[in-house]
Parts: sequence; structure tokens; C-alpha cells
Amino acid sequence: MSNKDNLKVKEEKLKMKGTVIETLQGGNFKVKLENNVEIMANVSGKIRVFKIQILRGDTVEVELSPYDLTRGRIVYRIS
Repeated sequence: MSNKDNLKVKEEKLKMKGTVIETLQGGNFKVKLENNVEIMANVSGKIRVFKIQILRGDTVEVELSPYDLTRGRIVYRIS
């Protein structure tokens, strides 16, 4: 039996688009999703490394865990 057989399958992340409505401290944001739900989101590592600025009113793509739909991670800035 190899290691590949022992690996568990990761849960799929939900990807949604939303608009940043408020900027908070520490790289956190309040994002209003397409379905009018407000969540807290933080920036992913790549956005932080490449110093991409996210401002109020920007459209972003957010990854949500199926376990906690109130928190997410901003993975892409659309505009």
C-alpha cells in the first residue's frame, strides 16, 4: 500500500464573487457576496506577497470552507 492510498481527499472550497464593503485591521475585510450574505475575509498569501491592494468597492473572488460559511479567503482581485 503506497502513501497515495492513505491520503485523505481535501474538501472542495466554495468559490464566490463579492464586493468589499469595509476594510478592517490586519488584512481583514467585510465582503458582501453575490447572494447578499456578508462575511469576514482575509487575504491569501499570494496577494500579501505581491502586495496587491484591495480597497473598498473592489470586486473579489472568495474561497469559503464548507464547514464555516461566515469566513473566507480572498484569492483574486477582479477590479
